[in-house]
Formats: sequence, structure tokens, C-alpha cells
Amino acid sequence: MAYVIMDACQDEKSGECVTICPVDCIEEGSDQYYIDPDACIDCGACVAACPVSAIVDENDLPAEQEGQLEKAEAFFG
Repeated sequence: MAYVIMDACQDEKSGECVTICPVDCIEEGSDQYYIDPDACIDCGACVAACPVSAIVDENDLPAEQEGQLEKAEAFFG
């Protein structure tokens, strides 16, 4: 997985990331948006579009947000 949407999305859930994604790999869940790890092409467009900086590279995911990676994997699993 290249990018992970952190829990800041739960408060905002604005959807700019969905609009800008060139491969439509971001889907809306009941509580926030999630990035499909198999469809993502690592372009980073979603990172720049997020108004609350809720999207980070998996390698930069803070320890307290690691549960978000598991949630995304379960959402698409």
C-alpha cells in the first residue's frame, strides 16, 4: 500500500481525494475514505488534495495511526 488515510478524515470526509484520483482507487466507507492498495499507482495527487492532511505514505504513518492501515486492508479485503 502506498498511501493511507488517517483518522483525521473521519472529522472532515470532504472527498477531494476521490475527485482528483486518476485511477479511482479511493472509496467511501461508513466512517471515512479508504485507498485501495491494489489499485493505487502511488501518484500522490490525493495527498495534495486533502484539506486536513489526512493522507500519508505508508512508510510515514505515525505509530498511533497504524490501525488505519489495518482498517483499509480490511475494507478492501
